[in-house]
Amino acid sequence: MTARPIAHRGLHDAASGIIENSYSAFEAAVDGEYAIECDLQVTSDGTAVVFHDTTLDRLATDASGKVKDHCADELAKLRLTGTSDRILRLEELLHQIDGKVPLILELKSLWDGDGRLAQFVSDCARGYAGPLATMSFDPQPIAQLREFSPDLVRGVVSDGTVDAEWQRLPLPERLRLRRFAHLDSTRPHFLSYDVRRLPSPASRWFRLAGKPVICWTVRSEQMLKHARHYCDQVTFEGFRP
Repeated sequence: MTARPIAHRGLHDAASGIIENSYSAFEAAVDGEYAIECDLQVTSDGTAVVFHDTTLDRLATDASGKVKDHCADELAKLRLTGTSDRILRLEELLHQIDGKVPLILELKSLWDGDGRLAQFVSDCARGYAGPLATMSFDPQPIAQLREFSPDLVRGVVSDGTVDAEWQRLPLPERLRLRRFAHLDSTRPHFLSYDVRRLPSPASRWFRLAGKPVICWTVRSEQMLKHARHYCDQVTFEGFRP
């Protein structure tokens, strides 16, 4: 988790034709000996693809609509915009990395209680021998992973739930997330926190409890210097630490 800096969605550079969460971005991260953070979305048939957005519109060539409305076979045929890379299945990602660098899987959630993504990740992780961790903003998938695979490293992602986008959730739920009221069910091994909000009570508590804190997303050397005072490793993009 903390041995080396973590490349956010792989070592991507759109200007050079390397798109986030792509085979090329992950290969570049391996070549640079960086750990990798990537995003997983659930498909209509209950499997997982490596993709950040809820919809295909921004990054998929000649495709639109919600990721969850397409099956894995359909999504695997789609190219990422401006490249020859296509959307990866989770199994393809695990085969590509094959333990060469640490891998951190962020489970993206629609906050609807769907447990299929956590179950699929749990099943795939059982057959993977390399260093692997999981995390999510939504505590429910993390609690599900704790049930499905208790020994799988799991973490919670947070930014204090203060940005406007969090208003999609009811206030009581936002406050619950801010207070980490889910810890009895999630029992996270680490925290991933917004670098813009460090230090925070949560980051201090985790470190005092002997649990590592990583941060996201560091985009400059100046931000890197700040982050290293308050966390154990950084997730970065746009430069090479």
